[in-house]
Amino acid sequence: MSNPFHASRAASAGASPLSFNLHLLAPALLAVALAAGACRPRDKEPPQAARALREFTGAYPLEARPNGTVRSFDIVAEPTEVELVDGQKLRVWAYNGQVPGPQLRIRLGETLRVRFTNRLPQETTIHWHGVRLPNAMDGVPHTTQRPVQPGETFVYEFTPKDAGTFWFHPHVRSSEQVERGLYGLLIVEDTAPPPYSRDVVWVVDDWLLDETGQVFPRFNTRHDLAHDGRWGNVLTVNGRTDTVLRVRPGERIRLRLLNSANGRVVMPDFSGLDAKLIAVDGLYLREPIDPAGFELAPGNRIDLDITFNQNLAAPLPIVDRFSARRPNVLAHITTEGEPVTPPAFASPARAHVPAWSEGLHVPEHHAFRLNARRGGPFGIEWTLDDKAFAGHSAHHEPALTLTSGRFYRLRFVNESARLHPLHLHGMFFRLLARDGTPVEEPFFRDTVLVHGNESVDIALVPTDAGSWMLHCHILEHAEAGMMTLIAVRAP
Repeated sequence: MSNPFHASRAASAGASPLSFNLHLLAPALLAVALAAGACRPRDKEPPQAARALREFTGAYPLEARPNGTVRSFDIVAEPTEVELVDGQKLRVWAYNGQVPGPQLRIRLGETLRVRFTNRLPQETTIHWHGVRLPNAMDGVPHTTQRPVQPGETFVYEFTPKDAGTFWFHPHVRSSEQVERGLYGLLIVEDTAPPPYSRDVVWVVDDWLLDETGQVFPRFNTRHDLAHDGRWGNVLTVNGRTDTVLRVRPGERIRLRLLNSANGRVVMPDFSGLDAKLIAVDGLYLREPIDPAGFELAPGNRIDLDITFNQNLAAPLPIVDRFSARRPNVLAHITTEGEPVTPPAFASPARAHVPAWSEGLHVPEHHAFRLNARRGGPFGIEWTLDDKAFAGHSAHHEPALTLTSGRFYRLRFVNESARLHPLHLHGMFFRLLARDGTPVEEPFFRDTVLVHGNESVDIALVPTDAGSWMLHCHILEHAEAGMMTLIAVRAP
C-alpha cells in the first residue's frame, strides 16, 4: 500500500444538565437510530450518507460491556522533585510523584475506578484523552464536573468501550499543568492480548528549561501564542534524553508512543526496522501499514508491531524527521543477547474501518474556521469561527449540535499560518481529505494535525450523548481561546 500519510512539512515554528443526563439514555436508542439511517427520506438525508451509515455499523462497540471486575487506583497530584532529563532534579507537578505519571493497565470489560486527590496550589481535573466514556467522567470543568479544588478528592469511574492506548491529563490551565509534568498512560488491553514478547511504552515530551535547569516559569507567552505553542529545548522519551530499548534477536515488541508535548510535533523514523503501524489514537487499523511519514502531533498515539529478525550492527537511533532542517534523536534501539523464537500470531490490525469512499459527496455540515486576532487576557486570541473560548468557568453554548447515530462531514479551514492539532472529545473520526484531495487512511483518529493555510475534511458518526469539547491540542492555543463545545443529542 502506498504511504497514506500527509507529506511532512517543516514546522513553522455548576455543570450543565445536558452533560449529566444525556449519557443515561438507553443505548438501544442509538441502535435504533443507526438501523433507521437507511430508511430516512432522501429529501432529508442524501443516499451517500445512508450508505456511509450502514458501512459504519460494527466499526466499534456502541456501549460498554462491564464484566463485573473493578480495578481501583489512587492518584495524587502534587508538587515534587524528580530526576529527569539527564538525571538532574527537576521541580515538577506530578501524579504519584513520577513523570510520566503512573501507567494504569486494565482489560477491556473491566471498570476503572480512580480516587483522585488534588494537592496542587490550583484547582484541576483529569481528562481521559481518547476514551469513550460517560460525559460526566470526561474531566472538563464546569461542563462535565466541578473542578477539584486543592485538598479535595474526586472519584472517576467508568468502563471503557475500546481497547487501546489512551492517556490522562488536566483540563484546567493545561498549558501550565501538563507542561509541569501532569500526564500519565491508560492502557486498555484486549480481553485476550496478542502474545507479544513485550509491551513497551514511549512517552515523547519536550521541556523548556531556564538557565538554572528548571522548568521555565512563564506560561502562555506572546512568543508561544504567536507561534506553534511552547516548544522546549530538551526532548525526552519517558523523561530521559538517553532512553535505550534493549531487545533480543527474534523478539516481537508492541511499542506504544504518546506525544504529550504542549506544542511539538514529531515524526519518528523506524525505517531501519521491520515495523508496522497497527493502531492510531487507540483503535486498531483495518490492516497493518508502514508507519513512515506519520506526524505524531500533541495528543496523538500510535502502536507499532516490530519484529527484530536480525542483529543490529550498532545501536539504531530513532530520529524525529518532522523538520528536515533539524532532525532530533528520540531514543536508541539495540539488539543483544541470545536469539529467541519470534511469537507467531496474526496482526491485531484487522478492525472494521469504513472506507467512506462517498464521504466527500455528502454535503458539508459545518466548516470551522481557525484563526487568531489581537486581544484577550494574553494579548492574542485563537479563534474558532471568530469566537474565542472565554475560559472554562464561563457559560458556553455549543457551537454545533449533532444527533447521535447520523453521518456527518465536517471541515476545518485553517486561515492562519500556524499548526493546529484538532482534538475531539467523546468520538472518533476518519480523515477524508486535505485541501480537497482525498486521503485514504485505514484508521480512525481523535486528533488530526491541520497545517498552516490548509483545509481538512473529516467524517464521523457520534454515538455518545453529551457536551463534548473540540479544541486545538497545542495547549497554548487552546488556553487562548481555540476551544468550543459540540453537543450530541439522542435522536
